[in-house]
Amino acid sequence: MELDNLLREGIKLGASDIHLTVGVEPTLRVNGGLKKIGEEVLSSNQIDGLIKGMMNDKVEEEFRERGEADFAYHLDNYRFRVNAFQQRGDAAAVLRIIPNEILSLNALGLPKELKDLALTPRGLFLVTGPTGSGKSTTLASMIDLINRSKDKHIITLEDPIEYVHQHKKSIVNQREVGEDTENFANGLRAALRQDPDVILVGEMRDLETISTAITAAETGHLVFATLHTNSAAETIDRIINVFPPHQQEQVKTQLALTLKGVLSQQLLPTIDDLGRAAATELLVVNSAVSNLVREGKTHQLESIMQTSKEEGMHTMDYSLRDLYRSGKISRDEALSKAINIQSLKRMI
Repeated sequence: MELDNLLREGIKLGASDIHLTVGVEPTLRVNGGLKKIGEEVLSSNQIDGLIKGMMNDKVEEEFRERGEADFAYHLDNYRFRVNAFQQRGDAAAVLRIIPNEILSLNALGLPKELKDLALTPRGLFLVTGPTGSGKSTTLASMIDLINRSKDKHIITLEDPIEYVHQHKKSIVNQREVGEDTENFANGLRAALRQDPDVILVGEMRDLETISTAITAAETGHLVFATLHTNSAAETIDRIINVFPPHQQEQVKTQLALTLKGVLSQQLLPTIDDLGRAAATELLVVNSAVSNLVREGKTHQLESIMQTSKEEGMHTMDYSLRDLYRSGKISRDEALSKAINIQSLKRMI
């Protein structure tokens, strides 16, 4: 089986991911569902050949030692984010297809308020959601907006690099964890000595990275980052709880001063099965939100979002309601992704 032909078929069919596993045909994720292609069940030798054909020596050594590896693969004008791993003694891999075009925020169906948040001069903005919810795509669009409209120095820290940014009005330096820097924390500390205006942290995984990101925002930089959380309140609580108890009051104050907003998102299959729709929750930090963060009253943020629609804020459940009412997603799909099922049932 020819790897590049398989990848081109995935692109042609609009897949988001390609699964390679021993004992089953190559499988695509299309519009949220899995679809097997061809009739050839993959053997262990075939999988080994396909996966090793994408690896350089360094990645292959990491894969041997750790049983898993993240890396990027290029084909034509496309990039693929690859996770190779061992399962039951055999190799397997999942390839995420990275589109060759960075879409605008409007084309992605995201809130118009993100444009102003992207162009704010300093602070911390977080994009959150489960794996596969489009966080990288959203951030690529926000970075591209800055790149097209501002003369800034942008540094990205990614694992691996997904969307490649050309230098436009801005200078964009993209650093890949494991290739260009050892880890997010080291790369972020170094970035502060590289005269940045904007810093993108692919994922805030640990206390040191989170602490340094907050410090970067405090010292006048615009910092974008992601977390695997599902709501604004959960996101803020997660950050605070990473720190030991004796530091948490200080962190609340720091967040109250630096946080500009939180976008939480999910991707849902559309009712016509021709694509996916983005459901979002947007918290924009104003004086009321800042006070609640400082006081640790994150449970009250939902109420603020419900009553601040003129500022563009909305909850995830309101977004799901709107997608359902506009005929984009089914009722069952909306309820399956609800934060508060009973509340959403009353709304729809």
